[in-house]
Amino acid sequence: MTAEALSQVIADAMDDKKAIDIVVMDLRNIKNTVSDFFVICSANSDTQVEAIADSIEEKVSKAGEASPYRVEGKNNNQWVLIDYVDVVAHIFLKDKREFYGLEDLWGDAILSKVHD
Repeated sequence: MTAEALSQVIADAMDDKKAIDIVVMDLRNIKNTVSDFFVICSANSDTQVEAIADSIEEKVSKAGEASPYRVEGKNNNQWVLIDYVDVVAHIFLKDKREFYGLEDLWGDAILSKVHD
């Protein structure tokens, strides 16, 4: 599966759990990036963060992809990062997303909003 297709599977998994403000960031034309795509969303509670993370792992697995390279943040569910190497999913509580401002840090990326 291409990185672009994987980013869409991840965005769909986020949407399945009613994630807020889903954004796909295309980083392929930016030098020295750690990944080809970031898929970012917000959640209203730590329970929703966990549900979104579980949905991503399940849907990506069903699509035939391997397990993530690493998963971080599931112990507190404020910011969970799921790393599939070419695509990295970021699930934030709303205030944490605003604080870290990934969209601003990677301002040259091409942004695609999935849903408002």
